[in-house]
Amino acid sequence: MAEKIQTQIEFLVALQDLDIMLKEIEEVKALGFEVDNEGKTTLGRAREELAAKIKRQLFNNYERLRSRYKRAIVPVKDDTCLGCFMRVPTALTTHGRTDQEVLTCENCGRFLYWLS
Repeated sequence: MAEKIQTQIEFLVALQDLDIMLKEIEEVKALGFEVDNEGKTTLGRAREELAAKIKRQLFNNYERLRSRYKRAIVPVKDDTCLGCFMRVPTALTTHGRTDQEVLTCENCGRFLYWLS
């Protein structure tokens, strides 16, 4: 049985995954290959449903970050943001591991999630 998404950061990570898939469809199209529009439509609908579950301010920040970076949400590994490769302060690391609040990198501003 699949795990149910419960936190805002999990919704954001899933949204980013959908956005990457949608972008890949466009890249394949740009290469001249035929793409099934039904799949793209289904992904678009899933994106809308997922976006509706994300708090408006987080969604707007996600969209802003997505326009700036390829990935708006990045993992933290060994207390390092894997977006800008700067060390994350210990205080953030302690709070971030709970995934109960959405935290951002103090250097690049991307949303952070911790690899378990």
